[in-house]
Amino acid sequence: MTPLLAPPSEPPLHLPVTITVRPAQDAYDYEYFVERLADPSVLRRSVAVQIFRAPLLAVPVEWPRRGGYLSVDNVCIALAIRDALRPLVGFPRLRMSWSPYPDTCHVVEWGETPPGWWDDEARGRFYGYSEAAIATFMQRYRTRSRFVLDEQV
Repeated sequence: MTPLLAPPSEPPLHLPVTITVRPAQDAYDYEYFVERLADPSVLRRSVAVQIFRAPLLAVPVEWPRRGGYLSVDNVCIALAIRDALRPLVGFPRLRMSWSPYPDTCHVVEWGETPPGWWDDEARGRFYGYSEAAIATFMQRYRTRSRFVLDEQV
C-alpha cells in the first residue's frame, strides 16, 4: 500500500497545484491579523500563500502564538500548502487534518495541537490573539447565541 504522505525526499503523491508564497502584506487577511494579534511583530515572518487568485496569511509559531492553520476545501491544495510551508522557519509539525464531513474544510496545521473546540478563549490565546480581540469575539458570540436562543423560545 502506498503511504498517503510521502517523505520530503520523494515527489509528492498529490496532483500538482500551484501555490505561490508571497510577502505577508499581500494577503487578503493581513490587516485582520494586525488588528487582533497580541504581538503583531510575529507577522514579520508570516507569508501570504496564494491559492489561485486568493493570497491568505500563514502566521508562524512564535510566542505567544503556539500554532496556526489554514482551511481549504481540497486535499491536493492542502498538501501543496503543506509542501510550500515546509522549508520556512516558524511552521513546525506541518500536518493536514482531514475533514470528517463533506461540507467542511480540511485543515493544514502547524505547531502544537490546539485546545478543544469548546474553549474559544483558550484557543484564542493559543493562536496568539490579544485579550481585547478575544473579549470582542466572546461578546459577539454570546450576543449571537443569546439571539438564537431567544428566537427558539
